[in-house]
Amino acid sequence: MKTVTVYTVPGCASCEAIKRFLGARQVAYTEKNVREDPAALAEMQARANVRIAPVTVIGEQAFYGTFDDQRPLLEAALRHNDA
Repeated sequence: MKTVTVYTVPGCASCEAIKRFLGARQVAYTEKNVREDPAALAEMQARANVRIAPVTVIGEQAFYGTFDDQRPLLEAALRHNDA
């Protein structure tokens, strides 16, 4: 399985939904709070070219937008990576 990183901000419903989605599928991930960590914010912007969380990175693929926007893309990416 490729590395999974979730860039989040506190109080974000879509961020929480993505973490629940990954947890329900037993996908290990690293969470990075971009509000409290300027380096994580810069990393997220460099990887996804966006300024707003949530951003989910699986390997080299970056997904952004609401959970509803990301969900079908995450499902496909996880299937492709046997997760």
